[in-house]
Parts: sequence; structure tokens; C-alpha cells
Amino acid sequence: MRTAVVKQIRDIPPADWNRVSGTAHPFLRYEFLSALESNGCVGDTYGWWPRHIVAYDADGTLVGIAPLYLKNNSYGEFVFDWAWADAYHRASVPYYPKLVSAIPYTPVTGPRLLVHPASDHAQVSHAIIDRALSLVTAEQASSLHWLFTTEADTTLLCDNGFLRRSSCHFHWHNAGYASFDDFLSRLSSRKRKKIRRERRHVQEAGIDMHIVHGNEATPEQWRIMHAFYCSTFEKKSGVPTLSLGFFQEISRTMGEQVVLVFASQGGDTVAGAIMLRGADALYGRHWGCREEFNSLHFEACYYQGIDYCIRNHLGLFEPGAQGEHKISRGFLPVYTWSAHWIVEERFRMAIKRYLQEEHELIVGYHDDLMETSPYRKTELDDA
Repeated sequence: MRTAVVKQIRDIPPADWNRVSGTAHPFLRYEFLSALESNGCVGDTYGWWPRHIVAYDADGTLVGIAPLYLKNNSYGEFVFDWAWADAYHRASVPYYPKLVSAIPYTPVTGPRLLVHPASDHAQVSHAIIDRALSLVTAEQASSLHWLFTTEADTTLLCDNGFLRRSSCHFHWHNAGYASFDDFLSRLSSRKRKKIRRERRHVQEAGIDMHIVHGNEATPEQWRIMHAFYCSTFEKKSGVPTLSLGFFQEISRTMGEQVVLVFASQGGDTVAGAIMLRGADALYGRHWGCREEFNSLHFEACYYQGIDYCIRNHLGLFEPGAQGEHKISRGFLPVYTWSAHWIVEERFRMAIKRYLQEEHELIVGYHDDLMETSPYRKTELDDA
């Protein structure tokens, strides 16, 4: 088996990439990652330099991929290692560059060791891991990080000496609901009334909601939506790394998996949300508004997504990172994982101890949050 490092995704034929990655998970598609590169969303400006690992069998057929980036910062990762970087700095040891296997600016769990279904998963995965570790030395990187890995990938990486890190996100699961009201009927009376009240606030403001898929969106709709996206980052002193060109490109190349939620009042678009759809999941990504309306964020980013999943028979809705307020709206805590290779032994041992202590805290946090579930424990709780 031969492995290689690819510094620009266009060096791989799109059909070959997608044959390995599949198209069920939108963020792993060639079209998504290529749009990031071709529109300058990764590269010199933001410090995400592609170093994708690819594996070929004896016949020269692409059988394995790991999306990988060389980084000189920690922005856009959502697995926070600022304290680690600070510890390196205080010890006068460079933390950057580092290598990161992740989907840029996308805190969504998914496979990172991509192997063609007909190939030996363990063999190909080990070849990818070995090449990635050799790249750590070649790039003089301090570390190698695999972010938002599946449980299977996390286990495999930890079996190869990586350190596991735990965290917690909030997901909604479709229990075969027939309608949004059916979903509400499974909640406690207090939570059910709260959601109905929030949706009523939006209706009473004269706001209409409608959904447009990317391949149906007009250039003007994309201009408006991108302005909303940028406004949110500007309000929070962030950096809107995704350009209008990026969104327009994925709209052309994979638009059936792009879901846009628009909120209009009196004919004017006042807010919007950007989501992506997988084979059995919906992923909330970005939101913005022209002015503040009572509960509109919840409607655009949560309730429209839940309703979309019910109507389209999708099993999972991931609305984005963080946010304990999501629990009362039907989202429950789930574990997320990452795996880390630290080159220097003294830092490795310190980080290992830290991660073990952090894991215990995350478990307790998860269990405490589960106790606040909005779902009825028995039918007698319904009132």
C-alpha cells in the first residue's frame, strides 16, 4: 500500500474522493472541501494549509483518505487547546505548527479515517495514521490532533497511542415523530408550553418562515444570507472565514444538501439560518439577523430544523456546538471525542493527566444534564 500527502484537493479526481468518502456526510464530500480551498477559506489567510493523507492499493486505486491541515493557530477548531499553547509558550517551546485532522470551522462528529467499504479498514487506517505521524516529523509539528472523531475512529487512534479527549454537545433524535405536535406531546407540560409560546411570539410579530434548498436559492438570497452570516461574527468580534463564493459554489455543486431557513416580515427578509443535510441527519451551522425579535433565533435555528427532520424522516439534528439552553427545547447531551498525539514527553504526560481529570468532569456534567431532560418519564407526567 502506498500513501501520499496532498497539498491541494484538486490533485485528486472528485469521483475518486467521493467514492471513498461517500456523499452521505456533506462535510466530507470533495465538493465541500474543494470549495473551502478554491475560495480562500483555508490556506495562507487563515492558517489552514491542506496536507490530506491519501492511500492507494497495489493497483493504484484510491482506498483511504484523511482530511488533514497544517496550522499556525487554533482558530475554527472548537476543541480548545489555547491553554496547551500557552503552556508551550511559557516554556519557550513552539506549539505551532501543529497538524489537525478536522473539517475547518465545523464542529460536527464524523469519520476522519475514510476507507473504501471494499477495503480492509484496519489496514488502510493504520497506513494513514503512520503517514500522518511521519508528517509530524517532516513538518516539525508539536502535535497531531483528530477532532470530532466517531467512537470507532477514536478507539482506533487511542489503540495507536493517541490521547482521548471528551466533550459534550446537544443533539435531537427523531423517535419516529409523525409531526411537530407529536414531538411536543412527548415533552413535559411546562416545556411543551414554553416552546409553543416561543413559536407564538414569532407568529405574532408577523414573521413568516420558509425553507429554500441551495440549488433553488437565487443570487440575491445568497447575498442576503451571507450578510447575515457575516453580521453574527462581527457582533461577536469573530472572523467570517466563509466567503460568499464558497456558499455559492456548494450551492451549485451540492445544493440539494444545503438547507436555508429564511424569516420574512412584511416582505423583507429579517433573519436566516444555514444548515446542511446528510443522508440521515441535519446540521445547523450559521445564523444571522437584521434586528432582534423575541424567540426568532430558536424558531430559525431549532424548531424549523426539528420540523424539517420530521417531515423528511431524518433521524438526527445537530444544531451546533455548546448551549445548555438547547436541553429545554428537546436536545439532549451526547459525548463528542477527539484524539491527540503530543510529541514532547513532558507535555504529553501533563496533558494526559489533564485529560483524565477533564473526562471525569465531562461524565459528571453529562449525567447531571441528562437529569434535566425535558421528555416525560412516564405518561402520568403529562398534564
